[in-house]
Amino acid sequence: MQRALDTLRTSGLARITLLYGVAALFLVPWVVLLYVSLPASHRAAHWNVAWVGFDVIMAVLLTAVAVSAWRRSPWLEGAATAAGTILIVDAWFDVVTSSSTGEFVLAAAEALFVELPLAYLCLRIARGTERRLLAAFRETSHEACDDGSSLSPRPSQGRIEEGGTQWTTRRQSWPSVRTETSR
Repeated sequence: MQRALDTLRTSGLARITLLYGVAALFLVPWVVLLYVSLPASHRAAHWNVAWVGFDVIMAVLLTAVAVSAWRRSPWLEGAATAAGTILIVDAWFDVVTSSSTGEFVLAAAEALFVELPLAYLCLRIARGTERRLLAAFRETSHEACDDGSSLSPRPSQGRIEEGGTQWTTRRQSWPSVRTETSR
């Protein structure tokens, strides 16, 4: 049974590797084509809507990081990763779309002193969350509860605690779920 699961995992990883590898290789000539064929400037009809929408998305993601951290939610990892990514993209586009020296200086300063450091912090938070969840899983994955049921991690429904995460215990004969905090 374990061999079949390993083969399934390996073949799934091989397909993912192939898919994303081919996509990355395809992007090389595409980027060259865009660089050669796109005009240096372009007038956009809804420029203000694009930037307002982008900043609304950024505000929602930063709020998600704050709320996830406050609630100690496992969603913190995904929210922090998305927020960090969008901050990097915002810094890039602010700098490269600057139309004057003053705009460029302001965009570069914001990128260097606000957006990129905040993005770095978001990505560090995401990595730390992943490590805490993984450590908590490893710590308790082979333990058994006092009543003989086994621990099963349910991080999507749990809370990140300083010493681990919230775990759900299940009994074979029980259809209901009981939650306990493991330390």
